[in-house]
Amino acid sequence: MAQSAKKDYYEILGVPRNATQEEIKKAYRRLARKYHPDFNKDPSAQEKFKEINEAYQVLSDPEKRRLYDQYGHAAFSSQGGEGFSQEVFSTNIGDILEEVFKGFGFEDIFERATRERRRAYRRPTKGEDIYYTAQITLEEAFKGTTLRIPLVREISCDVCQGRGYDLSKGEKVCPTCGGRGEVYQRQFFITISQTCPTCGGEGVIRELCSKCKGKGSIPVREELTVRIPAGVDNGSKILFEGKGHAGKNGGPYGDLYVIVKVLPHRVFERKGDNLYVDVNVKFTEAVLGTEIEVPTLSGESIKVKVPAGTKEGDVIRVPEQGMPKLRGGGRGDLFVRVHIDVPKLSLMDRVFGNGKKIRQILEELDKLLPEPTRIREKET
Repeated sequence: MAQSAKKDYYEILGVPRNATQEEIKKAYRRLARKYHPDFNKDPSAQEKFKEINEAYQVLSDPEKRRLYDQYGHAAFSSQGGEGFSQEVFSTNIGDILEEVFKGFGFEDIFERATRERRRAYRRPTKGEDIYYTAQITLEEAFKGTTLRIPLVREISCDVCQGRGYDLSKGEKVCPTCGGRGEVYQRQFFITISQTCPTCGGEGVIRELCSKCKGKGSIPVREELTVRIPAGVDNGSKILFEGKGHAGKNGGPYGDLYVIVKVLPHRVFERKGDNLYVDVNVKFTEAVLGTEIEVPTLSGESIKVKVPAGTKEGDVIRVPEQGMPKLRGGGRGDLFVRVHIDVPKLSLMDRVFGNGKKIRQILEELDKLLPEPTRIREKET
C-alpha cells in the first residue's frame, strides 16, 4: 500500500514559496505556539507540531531550503525511501524552545542565559584559604612571639595576569557547543544538557598560557613572618588577609589562617585566661601557716601566703598573675593548689638520720591533739 504524499513545507507553514526568512520565522513562532503539546492538549496537536517543526528546520536553513526547492522531499529521503532524514530531527531542542518563547516576548532569553553562563565562568572568584598549624610554648603564648612560616602557595601568573590564556591570541567560538557552553544529548523525547567538554562551559576557545598552562597561577615557596599576639590559646585562629592562594579571573587572594597549638607545660596548667600551679608544703607549714615563693610565666617569682590551717587541696587565688587577655586587656588569675608533703620516716632516717627523732616528736604531738571526727557527713 503506497504511503500518502507528504505535505508541502510552505503549505504547512502557510507562507508563499518566495517568503523571506523573517516571514518563515514569524509563521513558525505563531504555529509552534499554537500547536506545542505543552499549550495545546488536543491529541492531534503533537503530530501537527512535528510537521511544523520539520518544515521549519528545512525552510529556515538556506542550504536545505535550496535542496528542497530543487528536489522536493526526495532531497531528504533515506536511500530513496519516503520519510524525513534523521539530520533534520537532530536540531537542538533549545533552538525549538527558543523560537517558541520568542513569541511570548522573551526574544533574548536564551542569549541572556548564555551570556550569564559565560560571565559566571569568567567572574572573578576569591582564591582558596591556607590553614597552617603552628606549635608554640606556653611562655610564647604568654609573651607573644614572631614565627617564620614556610608555605607553598599559588600566586597569579605574571605572563597572563591570572587569566590562564595568551592575551595576544584572542578567543574563538567553541566549535563543539557553538558558544552555548553546553552540549545536548537526545534520547527519544528527552534532551539532557551537559557542560561542554571542549570549552569547559565558557563557550569560547583560547590558547593556553605557556607558563601556567591555563591554570592562571603558579606555585611558589615562601617564608612568611607572622606575629602571634600575647594571650593566644590552644586552637586560636589568627587571620592574615591576602596571604592565601591567588584568585581566579582576577579575583582577590585567599587568606592565611594560622591555627595555634600550645604545647603542655611541665609546671603550669592553663584554663582559659587562668593558670594553675601545684605546690608542696610541710605538715607544720600547713598547720602554722607560712609564706612561699611561687614561679610565674613572666620568669619572676612571687611570694604567696599560705594561711594557718590549710588543708590538702586548698586553692589560693593570686589576682592578675595569669595569661594576658586576648580581648579587653588585663590578665587572668593564678591559682595555687596546695599539697601537704607527708614524710616517710624510714626514708628520713636513711637520708638525714633523724627519722627516729621525728617519730618521737610526732608521737608526743599526737597525744596532745584531740581525736578527730572520723566520718565526714556530706552537706545537705
